Amino acid sequence: MSNLAQYEVKDRVGYITLNRPEKRNALSYEMVSEIKLAFMNAEADKECKVIVIKGSGEAFCAGADLAYLQQLQTNTFDENLADSRHLMELFQFIYHSNKVVISQINGPALAGGCGLASVCDFSFATPESTFGYTEVKIGFVPAIVMVFLVRKVAEKNAREMLLTGDVFKADKALQYGLINYIVEPDELDDVVFKFAQKLCKQTSIQSVEFIKEMLANVQSMDVNEALEYAAKTNAKARATDDCKRGIDAFLNKEKLRW
Repeated sequence: MSNLAQYEVKDRVGYITLNRPEKRNALSYEMVSEIKLAFMNAEADKECKVIVIKGSGEAFCAGADLAYLQQLQTNTFDENLADSRHLMELFQFIYHSNKVVISQINGPALAGGCGLASVCDFSFATPESTFGYTEVKIGFVPAIVMVFLVRKVAEKNAREMLLTGDVFKADKALQYGLINYIVEPDELDDVVFKFAQKLCKQTSIQSVEFIKEMLANVQSMDVNEALEYAAKTNAKARATDDCKRGIDAFLNKEKLRW
């Protein structure tokens, strides 16, 4: 491994740092591999409750490495399909993670980098951070990220972003519903850490797992199927240790630290 994605834990917050600043953290096959490994480590790490992904240098992630994409043009369809699935698996892993995932966007988040940011549960950006699904401008298609984008924002907003390929700042990203918060650059690290700490201290990991699983699944179900699934999830949740602890603490007027 070449240390393209660094992983460390601070007070139960697992930080994954994209570490290719000279290429604005552009995604190559090797980098995607290392980000996947970092997420697997964070998912398995019992000392990590919340995951934060951020970029080193001046960018969050500039999307796919275009030199790498150019090399892929000589590939067969099956070779390109395998490469596409490699990126797909990273997005799937983040989306289905049992832990809350936060993107800390310190600069440009473009194309696949914009998708990487928006597939997370929460996104914090600076006022000057830029966003865009620019693939249409180079004859490419934001195919994988589109699947997640249309789950996150209104279709009319997704159409505007995907079909124009325009680059826009954080205020518009907030308006679209692409990000959650805008924070001044010198406060970004501290604000994200405090938010992650709030989640660590105030939320049950078992509840988070159930909620994230339901969010991923109910949208593809009809109403009756979704309600039956919800009833079964409620029944399972009531039997968990976390639920028992939470109810006992509430009834005994005890402050619970998760």
